[in-house]
Amino acid sequence: MWNTIARRLLIMIPQIFLLSILVFLLAKAMPGDALTGLLDPSVDPKAVEAQRERLGLNNPWYIQYGDWISKAVQGDFGQSFRFKMPVIDLIGERMANTFWLAFATLILTYLIAVPLGVLSGRYNDTLGDKLITGYTYIGFAAPLFIFALLMLWIFGFHLGWFPTGGSVAPGSTPGTLQYILSKIYHLLLPATSMALITTVSTVQLLRNEIIDTKQKDFVHTARAKGASESRVYNRHILRNALLPIAAFFGFELTGLIGGTVFVESIFGYPGMGQLFLNSIMVRDFSVVTALVMLYGIASIVGSLLSDIILTTVDPRIRIK
Repeated sequence: MWNTIARRLLIMIPQIFLLSILVFLLAKAMPGDALTGLLDPSVDPKAVEAQRERLGLNNPWYIQYGDWISKAVQGDFGQSFRFKMPVIDLIGERMANTFWLAFATLILTYLIAVPLGVLSGRYNDTLGDKLITGYTYIGFAAPLFIFALLMLWIFGFHLGWFPTGGSVAPGSTPGTLQYILSKIYHLLLPATSMALITTVSTVQLLRNEIIDTKQKDFVHTARAKGASESRVYNRHILRNALLPIAAFFGFELTGLIGGTVFVESIFGYPGMGQLFLNSIMVRDFSVVTALVMLYGIASIVGSLLSDIILTTVDPRIRIK
Protein backbone atom coordinates (compact mmCIF):
# COMPACT_ATOMS: atom_id res chain seq x y z
CA MET A 1 0.00 0.00 0.00
CA TRP A 2 2.84 2.40 0.78
CA ASN A 3 4.23 1.95 -2.74
CA THR A 4 0.80 2.87 -4.09
CA ILE A 5 0.62 6.00 -1.94
CA ALA A 6 4.14 7.08 -2.96
CA ARG A 7 3.34 6.53 -6.63
CA ARG A 8 0.12 8.50 -6.39
CA LEU A 9 1.88 11.35 -4.60
CA LEU A 10 4.38 11.56 -7.46
CA ILE A 11 1.54 11.61 -9.98
CA MET A 12 -0.07 14.49 -8.06
CA ILE A 13 2.89 16.80 -8.83
CA PRO A 14 2.23 17.16 -12.60
CA GLN A 15 -1.52 17.21 -11.93
CA ILE A 16 -1.17 20.20 -9.60
CA PHE A 17 1.22 21.87 -12.08
CA LEU A 18 -1.28 21.54 -14.95
CA LEU A 19 -4.06 22.71 -12.64
CA SER A 20 -2.09 25.84 -11.73
CA ILE A 21 -1.61 26.71 -15.41
CA LEU A 22 -5.31 26.24 -16.13
CA VAL A 23 -6.35 28.33 -13.12
CA PHE A 24 -3.95 31.12 -14.06
CA LEU A 25 -5.12 31.22 -17.70
CA LEU A 26 -8.78 31.26 -16.63
CA ALA A 27 -8.03 34.15 -14.28
CA LYS A 28 -6.29 35.99 -17.11
CA ALA A 29 -9.36 35.45 -19.30
CA MET A 30 -11.60 37.26 -16.80
CA PRO A 31 -12.46 40.90 -17.59
CA GLY A 32 -9.99 43.41 -16.18
CA ASP A 33 -6.79 42.65 -14.29
CA ALA A 34 -5.30 42.91 -10.82
CA LEU A 35 -5.55 46.72 -10.91
CA THR A 36 -9.22 46.85 -11.88
CA GLY A 37 -10.50 47.06 -8.32
CA LEU A 38 -7.57 49.03 -6.93
CA LEU A 39 -7.55 52.25 -8.93
CA ASP A 40 -10.05 55.08 -9.09
CA PRO A 41 -11.64 55.41 -12.57
CA SER A 42 -10.71 59.11 -12.59
CA VAL A 43 -6.96 58.33 -12.47
CA ASP A 44 -4.98 59.40 -15.54
CA PRO A 45 -4.85 56.45 -17.98
CA LYS A 46 -1.13 57.08 -18.52
CA ALA A 47 -0.52 56.66 -14.80
CA VAL A 48 -2.53 53.44 -14.84
CA GLU A 49 -0.52 52.12 -17.77
CA ALA A 50 2.72 53.02 -16.01
CA GLN A 51 1.54 51.13 -12.93
CA ARG A 52 0.68 48.07 -15.04
CA GLU A 53 4.13 48.17 -16.59
CA ARG A 54 5.77 48.43 -13.18
CA LEU A 55 3.79 45.46 -11.83
CA GLY A 56 4.57 43.34 -14.91
CA LEU A 57 0.93 43.08 -16.02
CA ASN A 58 1.97 43.82 -19.61
CA ASN A 59 4.43 40.91 -19.67
CA PRO A 60 3.62 37.73 -21.64
CA TRP A 61 1.40 35.30 -19.75
CA TYR A 62 4.15 32.74 -19.20
CA ILE A 63 6.37 35.32 -17.48
CA GLN A 64 3.45 36.42 -15.31
CA TYR A 65 2.70 32.78 -14.53
CA GLY A 66 6.30 32.15 -13.51
CA ASP A 67 6.20 35.10 -11.11
CA TRP A 68 2.84 33.98 -9.68
CA ILE A 69 3.67 30.29 -9.21
CA SER A 70 7.09 31.01 -7.70
CA LYS A 71 5.40 33.08 -5.00
CA ALA A 72 2.47 30.66 -4.63
CA VAL A 73 4.71 27.70 -3.73
CA GLN A 74 6.02 29.86 -0.88
CA GLY A 75 2.49 30.55 0.34
CA ASP A 76 2.30 34.05 -1.14
CA PHE A 77 -0.89 34.42 -3.21
CA GLY A 78 -0.74 38.19 -3.24
CA GLN A 79 -2.83 40.85 -1.54
CA SER A 80 -6.61 41.14 -1.37
CA PHE A 81 -7.57 44.63 -2.50
CA ARG A 82 -10.95 44.39 -0.77
CA PHE A 83 -9.74 43.31 2.67
CA LYS A 84 -6.26 44.93 2.42
CA MET A 85 -4.51 41.85 3.80
CA PRO A 86 -2.52 38.87 2.47
CA VAL A 87 -4.71 36.31 0.70
CA ILE A 88 -3.25 33.37 2.62
CA ASP A 89 -4.16 34.99 5.95
CA LEU A 90 -7.65 35.80 4.71
CA ILE A 91 -8.28 32.23 3.54
CA GLY A 92 -6.81 30.84 6.75
CA GLU A 93 -9.45 32.72 8.77
CA ARG A 94 -12.26 31.14 6.74
CA MET A 95 -10.84 27.65 6.14
CA ALA A 96 -11.65 26.26 9.60
CA ASN A 97 -15.33 27.26 9.30
CA THR A 98 -15.67 25.58 5.90
CA PHE A 99 -13.90 22.42 7.07
CA TRP A 100 -16.11 22.01 10.15
CA LEU A 101 -19.25 22.68 8.12
CA ALA A 102 -18.25 20.05 5.55
CA PHE A 103 -17.23 17.59 8.28
CA ALA A 104 -20.51 18.03 10.18
CA THR A 105 -22.44 17.58 6.93
CA LEU A 106 -20.49 14.40 6.17
CA ILE A 107 -21.26 12.92 9.61
CA LEU A 108 -24.97 13.73 9.27
CA THR A 109 -25.01 12.37 5.72
CA TYR A 110 -23.73 8.95 6.78
CA LEU A 111 -25.90 8.87 9.91
CA ILE A 112 -28.94 9.34 7.65
CA ALA A 113 -27.85 7.49 4.51
CA VAL A 114 -26.52 4.21 5.91
CA PRO A 115 -29.64 3.22 7.93
CA LEU A 116 -31.98 4.30 5.14
CA GLY A 117 -29.93 2.54 2.47
CA VAL A 118 -29.71 -0.67 4.50
CA LEU A 119 -33.46 -0.72 5.22
CA SER A 120 -34.34 0.10 1.62
CA GLY A 121 -31.99 -2.54 0.20
CA ARG A 122 -32.81 -5.29 2.68
CA TYR A 123 -36.57 -4.85 2.43
CA ASN A 124 -36.79 -3.75 -1.18
CA ASP A 125 -40.19 -3.44 -2.86
CA THR A 126 -41.92 -2.93 0.48
CA LEU A 127 -43.83 0.18 1.59
CA GLY A 128 -40.81 1.39 3.57
CA ASP A 129 -38.57 0.99 0.53
CA LYS A 130 -41.01 2.96 -1.61
CA LEU A 131 -41.13 5.79 0.95
CA ILE A 132 -37.32 5.96 1.13
CA THR A 133 -37.02 5.82 -2.65
CA GLY A 134 -39.60 8.61 -2.92
CA TYR A 135 -37.49 10.72 -0.56
CA THR A 136 -34.41 10.18 -2.74
CA TYR A 137 -36.34 11.17 -5.89
CA ILE A 138 -37.44 14.40 -4.21
CA GLY A 139 -33.86 15.01 -3.06
CA PHE A 140 -32.49 14.51 -6.57
CA ALA A 141 -35.08 16.94 -7.99
CA ALA A 142 -34.72 19.67 -5.34
CA PRO A 143 -31.91 22.21 -6.00
CA LEU A 144 -29.72 22.62 -2.94
CA PHE A 145 -29.95 26.41 -2.86
CA ILE A 146 -33.78 26.33 -3.01
CA PHE A 147 -33.96 23.74 -0.24
CA ALA A 148 -31.47 25.73 1.87
CA LEU A 149 -33.54 28.90 1.46
CA LEU A 150 -36.65 26.97 2.54
CA MET A 151 -34.89 25.55 5.60
CA LEU A 152 -33.60 29.02 6.53
CA TRP A 153 -37.07 30.56 6.22
CA ILE A 154 -38.82 27.82 8.24
CA PHE A 155 -36.32 27.09 11.03
CA GLY A 156 -34.44 30.39 11.07
CA PHE A 157 -36.95 33.18 10.44
CA HIS A 158 -40.37 31.60 11.02
CA LEU A 159 -39.73 29.30 14.00
CA GLY A 160 -36.57 31.03 15.23
CA TRP A 161 -34.96 27.77 16.32
CA PHE A 162 -31.57 28.50 14.74
CA PRO A 163 -29.49 31.63 14.03
CA THR A 164 -29.80 33.10 10.54
CA GLY A 165 -26.19 34.20 10.11
CA GLY A 166 -22.65 34.05 11.44
CA SER A 167 -20.60 31.17 12.82
CA VAL A 168 -20.59 32.06 16.53
CA ALA A 169 -22.53 34.27 18.93
CA PRO A 170 -21.03 37.78 19.34
CA GLY A 171 -18.98 38.18 22.51
CA SER A 172 -18.10 34.47 22.88
CA THR A 173 -14.60 33.83 24.17
CA PRO A 174 -12.58 31.43 21.98
CA GLY A 175 -11.64 28.19 23.74
CA THR A 176 -14.52 28.21 26.22
CA LEU A 177 -17.32 25.63 26.33
CA GLN A 178 -19.84 28.35 25.48
CA TYR A 179 -17.83 29.24 22.36
CA ILE A 180 -17.69 25.60 21.19
CA LEU A 181 -21.42 25.05 21.76
CA SER A 182 -22.18 28.29 19.90
CA LYS A 183 -20.08 27.15 16.92
CA ILE A 184 -21.95 23.82 16.81
CA TYR A 185 -25.31 25.57 17.16
CA HIS A 186 -24.55 27.93 14.24
CA LEU A 187 -23.49 25.15 11.84
CA LEU A 188 -26.34 22.73 12.62
CA LEU A 189 -28.91 24.26 10.27
CA PRO A 190 -26.64 24.69 7.20
CA ALA A 191 -25.08 21.25 7.78
CA THR A 192 -28.48 19.57 8.10
CA SER A 193 -29.75 21.36 4.99
CA MET A 194 -26.82 20.08 2.95
CA ALA A 195 -26.98 16.58 4.44
CA LEU A 196 -30.66 16.05 3.64
CA ILE A 197 -29.93 16.69 -0.05
CA THR A 198 -26.48 15.15 -0.45
CA THR A 199 -27.51 11.95 1.36
CA VAL A 200 -29.84 10.82 -1.43
CA SER A 201 -27.08 9.62 -3.77
CA THR A 202 -25.50 7.57 -0.96
CA VAL A 203 -28.88 6.04 -0.07
CA GLN A 204 -29.50 5.01 -3.67
CA LEU A 205 -25.98 3.66 -4.12
CA LEU A 206 -26.14 1.56 -0.94
CA ARG A 207 -29.65 0.28 -1.76
CA ASN A 208 -28.61 -0.82 -5.25
CA GLU A 209 -25.42 -2.46 -3.95
CA ILE A 210 -27.34 -4.46 -1.33
CA ILE A 211 -29.96 -5.60 -3.82
CA ASP A 212 -27.24 -6.59 -6.30
CA THR A 213 -25.14 -8.37 -3.63
CA LYS A 214 -28.17 -10.40 -2.47
CA GLN A 215 -28.15 -12.12 -5.86
CA LYS A 216 -24.48 -13.18 -5.72
CA ASP A 217 -23.53 -16.86 -5.62
CA PHE A 218 -21.59 -16.60 -2.34
CA VAL A 219 -24.75 -15.32 -0.60
CA HIS A 220 -26.78 -18.28 -1.86
CA THR A 221 -23.96 -20.59 -0.74
CA ALA A 222 -23.96 -19.08 2.76
CA ARG A 223 -27.71 -19.61 3.05
CA ALA A 224 -27.40 -23.16 1.75
CA LYS A 225 -24.86 -23.91 4.49
CA GLY A 226 -27.43 -22.92 7.10
CA ALA A 227 -26.07 -19.52 8.09
CA SER A 228 -28.60 -17.35 9.93
CA GLU A 229 -30.21 -14.47 8.03
CA SER A 230 -28.57 -11.87 10.29
CA ARG A 231 -25.14 -13.44 9.71
CA VAL A 232 -25.72 -13.52 5.96
CA TYR A 233 -26.57 -9.82 5.93
CA ASN A 234 -23.89 -8.62 8.35
CA ARG A 235 -20.96 -10.80 7.21
CA HIS A 236 -21.66 -11.19 3.51
CA ILE A 237 -24.13 -8.71 2.06
CA LEU A 238 -23.60 -5.51 4.06
CA ARG A 239 -19.84 -5.89 4.29
CA ASN A 240 -19.47 -6.09 0.51
CA ALA A 241 -22.14 -3.46 -0.21
CA LEU A 242 -20.33 -0.88 1.96
CA LEU A 243 -17.13 -1.02 -0.12
CA PRO A 244 -18.29 1.54 -2.73
CA ILE A 245 -19.47 3.84 0.07
CA ALA A 246 -16.02 3.70 1.68
CA ALA A 247 -14.36 4.29 -1.70
CA PHE A 248 -16.29 7.53 -2.22
CA PHE A 249 -15.52 8.92 1.26
CA GLY A 250 -12.68 11.14 0.05
CA PHE A 251 -14.70 12.44 -2.88
CA GLU A 252 -17.63 13.13 -0.55
CA LEU A 253 -15.51 15.24 1.81
CA THR A 254 -13.87 17.34 -0.91
CA GLY A 255 -17.17 17.63 -2.79
CA LEU A 256 -18.85 18.98 0.32
CA ILE A 257 -16.09 21.56 0.78
CA GLY A 258 -16.80 22.83 -2.72
CA GLY A 259 -20.56 22.46 -2.25
CA THR A 260 -20.57 24.86 0.69
CA VAL A 261 -20.21 27.82 -1.71
CA PHE A 262 -23.94 28.53 -2.04
CA VAL A 263 -24.93 27.27 1.41
CA GLU A 264 -22.49 29.61 3.14
CA SER A 265 -23.82 32.57 1.18
CA ILE A 266 -27.45 31.69 1.94
CA PHE A 267 -26.88 31.22 5.68
CA GLY A 268 -24.37 34.05 6.00
CA TYR A 269 -21.80 31.55 7.24
CA PRO A 270 -18.28 33.08 7.00
CA GLY A 271 -16.37 30.36 5.19
CA MET A 272 -14.35 30.01 2.00
CA GLY A 273 -17.49 29.56 -0.12
CA GLN A 274 -18.95 32.89 0.92
CA LEU A 275 -15.54 34.53 0.41
CA PHE A 276 -15.30 32.97 -3.07
CA LEU A 277 -18.63 34.36 -4.29
CA ASN A 278 -18.02 37.80 -2.77
CA SER A 279 -14.55 37.94 -4.35
CA ILE A 280 -15.96 37.10 -7.78
CA MET A 281 -18.54 39.88 -7.52
CA VAL A 282 -15.92 42.52 -6.67
CA ARG A 283 -13.29 40.96 -8.99
CA ASP A 284 -10.75 40.31 -6.25
CA PHE A 285 -8.56 38.25 -8.59
CA SER A 286 -5.91 37.21 -6.07
CA VAL A 287 -8.48 35.65 -3.74
CA VAL A 288 -10.44 33.96 -6.56
CA THR A 289 -7.31 32.41 -8.07
CA ALA A 290 -6.06 31.11 -4.73
CA LEU A 291 -9.44 29.59 -3.80
CA VAL A 292 -9.90 27.84 -7.15
CA MET A 293 -6.39 26.44 -6.79
CA LEU A 294 -7.13 25.16 -3.28
CA TYR A 295 -10.43 23.58 -4.37
CA GLY A 296 -8.63 21.81 -7.20
CA ILE A 297 -5.89 20.48 -4.92
CA ALA A 298 -8.57 19.30 -2.47
CA SER A 299 -10.19 17.27 -5.27
CA ILE A 300 -6.88 15.63 -6.17
CA VAL A 301 -6.18 14.81 -2.51
CA GLY A 302 -9.73 13.45 -2.16
CA SER A 303 -9.09 11.02 -5.00
CA LEU A 304 -5.95 9.77 -3.25
CA LEU A 305 -7.79 9.49 0.08
CA SER A 306 -10.54 7.40 -1.52
CA ASP A 307 -8.00 4.99 -3.02
CA ILE A 308 -6.23 4.61 0.33
CA ILE A 309 -9.50 3.89 2.13
CA LEU A 310 -10.57 1.36 -0.51
CA THR A 311 -7.28 -0.58 -0.33
CA THR A 312 -7.47 -0.51 3.49
CA VAL A 313 -11.02 -1.87 3.83
CA ASP A 314 -10.51 -4.47 1.09
CA PRO A 315 -6.90 -5.80 0.96
CA ARG A 316 -7.75 -7.75 -2.19
CA ILE A 317 -7.79 -4.48 -4.11
CA ARG A 318 -4.56 -2.80 -5.10
CA ILE A 319 -4.83 0.46 -7.00
CA LYS A 320 -2.18 0.65 -9.72
